[in-house]
Amino acid sequence: MMTIVAHRGYSGCYPENTMLSFQKAVEAKTDEIELDVQLTKDHQVVVIHDERVDRTTDGVGNVRDYTLKEIQKLDASKAGNGQFSSQRIPSFEEYCEWASGQPVVTNIELKTGIVYYPDIEQKTIDILEKYQLVGKVMFSSFNHLSLVNAKQICPEIPVGALVGKNGIVNAGFYCKKFGFEFYHPSYEALDDEKVKEIHDHGILMNVWTVNGMCELEKLQRWGVRGVITNFPTVCRAYVRGLGL
Repeated sequence: MMTIVAHRGYSGCYPENTMLSFQKAVEAKTDEIELDVQLTKDHQVVVIHDERVDRTTDGVGNVRDYTLKEIQKLDASKAGNGQFSSQRIPSFEEYCEWASGQPVVTNIELKTGIVYYPDIEQKTIDILEKYQLVGKVMFSSFNHLSLVNAKQICPEIPVGALVGKNGIVNAGFYCKKFGFEFYHPSYEALDDEKVKEIHDHGILMNVWTVNGMCELEKLQRWGVRGVITNFPTVCRAYVRGLGL
């Protein structure tokens, strides 16, 4: 069965990476939630995609220049165009406390590709262990050294190599060589030959960001493991319609 992964929560309809978007993703019967983690000025793990707060909140500046208390005063409902009440940027601990009682896996993107936050892997894993979530998560990152470090700290957490729209030639070999269980490409980075090479090396694929029927049909034909989507309800209906 193709896994449905809610991209930043139910971000197609609700403010991304907020507790509201995560709750709505669960209500939509999504299999997994994808979210992003970074560190504040006082070294707290928070859930936000951009390295700056400008696009998704009413604030300005870098995540790393705010303390947790300061960043949680911002309104993270900006992307909702006034449709929703004020939303906070969640701490990762707040998310994990909630997720520990939910029937979903969490795909945690370590946002270390632009800002390398010291010890973010260890800090994130410490919180996961506190809430007994190690068996219900995976890591992904565009910074593959961050994945290597996470594996060294906690080998039982699977990891996925995120790549840009050009992908990686011989991606299956690459992931196998470095112990990455998953490959997370853009849909645009795949074709029949590349998919076969990845499958031949036993690597599973979660493909981003899939919001159209054409893409869904092709990915189903290719036998990918999961689709990362802004609209989990639509993707779930498609999978159910196939009887998968």
